[in-house]
Amino acid sequence: MIRFRGIEICLSRIQLLFASSQLAGPTTEGPFPLSQLIAGIDIGTTNIKALVFDQCGRELASSSRPTPTHYPRPRWAYHKPDEIWQCTLDVLRETTSRIGDARKIAGIAVTSMGESGVPLDMNGNATSNIIAWFDGRTDSQAKWLEEKIGKARIYELSGVPLRPIFGLCKILWLKENEPEAYAQTTSWLNVADYVAFLLSGEMATDYSLASRTLMFDLSQLDWSETLIELAGISRGLFPPAVASGTALGKVRRDVARDTGLSTETVVSSGGHDHVCGAFAVGAVNPDTLLNSMGTAEALCISGKHPTFNPDIAQQGYNTGAHVAPGRFYVLGGIYTSGGSIEWLKGILGHDLEFETLISEAEMAPPGSLGVCFQPHLRLGNPPHNDPKSRGAFVGLTADVTRGILFRSILEGLAFEYRLSLDAITSHPEIDRPKRIIAIGGNTKNRLLMRIKASVLNQPILIAEVEESAALGASILGGLGAGVYTDAASALSQIQYNTQTVDPVPDLTDLYDQRYETVYRHLYQALHPLNSYISDQPKHLEEIPE
Repeated sequence: MIRFRGIEICLSRIQLLFASSQLAGPTTEGPFPLSQLIAGIDIGTTNIKALVFDQCGRELASSSRPTPTHYPRPRWAYHKPDEIWQCTLDVLRETTSRIGDARKIAGIAVTSMGESGVPLDMNGNATSNIIAWFDGRTDSQAKWLEEKIGKARIYELSGVPLRPIFGLCKILWLKENEPEAYAQTTSWLNVADYVAFLLSGEMATDYSLASRTLMFDLSQLDWSETLIELAGISRGLFPPAVASGTALGKVRRDVARDTGLSTETVVSSGGHDHVCGAFAVGAVNPDTLLNSMGTAEALCISGKHPTFNPDIAQQGYNTGAHVAPGRFYVLGGIYTSGGSIEWLKGILGHDLEFETLISEAEMAPPGSLGVCFQPHLRLGNPPHNDPKSRGAFVGLTADVTRGILFRSILEGLAFEYRLSLDAITSHPEIDRPKRIIAIGGNTKNRLLMRIKASVLNQPILIAEVEESAALGASILGGLGAGVYTDAASALSQIQYNTQTVDPVPDLTDLYDQRYETVYRHLYQALHPLNSYISDQPKHLEEIPE
């Protein structure tokens, strides 16, 4: 069952923001007249987008391009910095052309995926490519860090469990494998920071993206001199770390000419995409879980203090600084959530419509005739934290149709999310959230949302914000430009519709039994075989031409 509600969400969000204490943060003398607009750029795994909103968060114009990504060999993926920048210019140009007078855009900020960065020389030119956040080439660098520094020490300082995906491992890979490029590198910027630098000419990073590098001291909200020194990296590579929504500078004249932006538009620090999405819909308190559903899927719980617990780290969850002032987060998720859906659709045929697959899956029996899907298409998600884990369909028979196969993926994603939520809330520091707010493109999949609500046995509030990460960045841009006086004031003005998806009574018991008797044991059952496969010579994994 789906219930609809209107823009009364504004009132509930004000209550949410002030439930414990007013959000602290920089204040300005604003606000600007209502005619002032805000803009956000979202550099995502799948798409690069630019959007313009009014002060109430209503989308006025947008443009999107696929994120250029190259896959040179199995488990490797990278982006070319100049291609990322060119796409950004293109979407900005298209977006500004659709709003009439781009001079009304008072502020802009950038959000992006975490864990990826751009090495730059002294002239601000890239010295190498951007290793994608999900790239799998840095296992040996993570192993070296474990031997050199130790998992416990790294987590104690950074709040991030040692994993190959984080920024430091990518820097060490560059140092080891491209020494000439590394020797020319004088700066290393997160992807959002790189785009903000090209927009404004100013280098900085925000706390939320710095938290994804493995080199940021959460207790001090600054770079960890200890971790950087132990890793053998130059401290000079890293720009100043500032709060999200801090004004960096104004749009460069050449960028204004190429994009239609005004040279008076203020560029501010943005943040990590999932965290910006949480900020946009007011998910900033411990009683609210943010479920961000895109190519990857995030489980994000906010709080007033960072959560340092080695057991949580061992499971792959990490803590970091929020874009909301005075807030921190615990983050986990599914690395190939929407990615699993896209993967199956690609195998079944790119011309196949999603609506056709969803209709066929709706006709399939709940439980998918016993077929169970483990969505580990890149690596094991928290709480398993296993880079050797792989995806799997279990229980296939000759009776399985493509509709059943598709439904099993949706059910597997819901089971995996419950597994993650159960694990993180089993720790005494984290209570089970009373509210779940879902954002992202996959919230439009009505069947997936019904299945998930039934598996969790909890209503899910869908925030009908088409591009929540970009909206969060836009609000941060507005803060830096003085459009809003502070974060609480900004969020109290944002308006959007909501839907509530309730559990289906006939499904909750069935899915609970399926989860307890089958899915909770699936990873352990497959683990020995997946470890063996992962340890085989790499030439066995080569993809033929």
